[in-house]
Amino acid sequence: MGAITSAELNFLVFRYLQESGFVHAAFTLGYEAGIHKGGIDGNIVPPGALITIVQKGLQYIELEANTDENDQEVEKDFALLEPLEIITKDVEELQQIVKKRKRGRLQIDCDKDKGKAKECIEEHEHRLGGERERERHDKEKDQEMERDRTERDKVQEKEKEREKQHTDHIDKVKHEEDPLASGGPKPMDVSTTSHEIFSADVTVLEGHSSEVFACAWSPAGSLLASGSGDSTARIWTIPDGPCGSIQSSPASVHVLKHFKGRTNEKSKDVTTLDWNACHPCQGEGTLLATGSYDGQARIWSRDGELKQTLFKHKGPIFSLKWNRKGDFLLSGSVDKTAIVWDTKTWECKQQFEFHSAPTLDVDWRNNNSFATCSTDNMIYVCKIGDPRPVKTFSGHQSEVNAIKWDPTGSLLASCSDDWTAKIWSVKQDKCVYDFKEHTKEIYTIRWSPTGPGTNNPNQQLLLASASFDSSIKLWEVEQGHLLYSLAGHRQPVYSVAFSPDGEYLASGSLDQSLHIWSVKEGRILKTFRGSGGIFEVCWNKEGSKIAACFSNNTVCVMDFRM
Repeated sequence: MGAITSAELNFLVFRYLQESGFVHAAFTLGYEAGIHKGGIDGNIVPPGALITIVQKGLQYIELEANTDENDQEVEKDFALLEPLEIITKDVEELQQIVKKRKRGRLQIDCDKDKGKAKECIEEHEHRLGGERERERHDKEKDQEMERDRTERDKVQEKEKEREKQHTDHIDKVKHEEDPLASGGPKPMDVSTTSHEIFSADVTVLEGHSSEVFACAWSPAGSLLASGSGDSTARIWTIPDGPCGSIQSSPASVHVLKHFKGRTNEKSKDVTTLDWNACHPCQGEGTLLATGSYDGQARIWSRDGELKQTLFKHKGPIFSLKWNRKGDFLLSGSVDKTAIVWDTKTWECKQQFEFHSAPTLDVDWRNNNSFATCSTDNMIYVCKIGDPRPVKTFSGHQSEVNAIKWDPTGSLLASCSDDWTAKIWSVKQDKCVYDFKEHTKEIYTIRWSPTGPGTNNPNQQLLLASASFDSSIKLWEVEQGHLLYSLAGHRQPVYSVAFSPDGEYLASGSLDQSLHIWSVKEGRILKTFRGSGGIFEVCWNKEGSKIAACFSNNTVCVMDFRM
């Protein structure tokens, strides 16, 4: 009988044990251990190898018996041992190895669990962070959209309020017995007795097909410009002589179309206009600037020729002003910015992007600095060349509708929807005066052309404020007190203008009345009643004529003589 290899012998022993009922994994491991111990290279199994295999199988059974009977993972413990250890180690040594390695495995499992938990937490936090970031972004986006909607709504609301006035009727107003029956502010010893200006003494300029929002006399000559919701501006020639004796004709007006084609475009409504007071080459009153709802500023000659179109704003232009020297034009837009245009090249000199909401008004302080105001409640004083505001005024609690520098550029007046008018000085941060006597929104303000540094130095400097509470208030600014409360109107007052000598004040209201007041006495001297709400009034340079633009598509011109 020939020799057999160790592998063959081991297999015979393994099969014997299996057939004898020893089917525990320990014997399988013992068999495998025997292979490793004896080798698989065909060598003869060393003496005692079979006994060792059986012994280690029995040791495994003993090891299992000595293990906690409640341990449900006994089978897994065997995997902690190497086959060679099963053969070479006794039971106690095997138990110590299992316990030690089991603790190690538990620690590893614990570390893995902690790692997984940490990863889970980190993943959860990351996901929450992402969700919070998305929520924050969405919230900011919603807030921005809401602000934009609010800003658009405010602009549209004001425009709608203007547009609807031409449908109002004055029958009820004309027949009211008590001019103060509406509950408006009580006058301060003001007489409302006046002389009526009759239609026969008024020149009515017809031609616009929509409300006329703005009007301005040229500083030279007898030209009157008007801007309308019909997407046109017009330059009217007003002859000398008494009003009412002349009629407008095609030859006396230049139509400045802000659209291309035969029909008008609502998006090109003319919202503001201003004549140049001076020009380095052409002199004063030679150029008219118009601002439109389409965001473009246009420059016209006095005979109606389009000279330049200025593209850069991305929203309606609500304010447009030349500086005194005439070398710069300033514009303020719903796009939240103000732009200074170089009138030599008609290029953007500088764009100022400080406001967080639409810019409602701009006004030059001198030839190089100016102020802007916005629906964001803020006022900024800016200077050409400076990247940031040189002064910031905060104090209004609602949108600031208008700002005006006094004749010397020392004081800045502002008015707001918060029912207050304020006076500011660049020498201090807080307002100098805070006028709170109005009971509704204040739409506009005007300084008198009086006081030191003016053509009327012997008269005190005054500020007029016009409000939706139907009143006009005259403020004496040296001491900061109310001089007169003028209560002759019955509906919101949109416009006031001082005469060039500062002795008279004209006011126009949505009650369709134009009043001329004595500043010294605080009483109405003359009244003209039209057939539409009045959006703006203005005096010619000589103070001999007054123009008013109406919601019934007309412009009226009347003489003023005392």
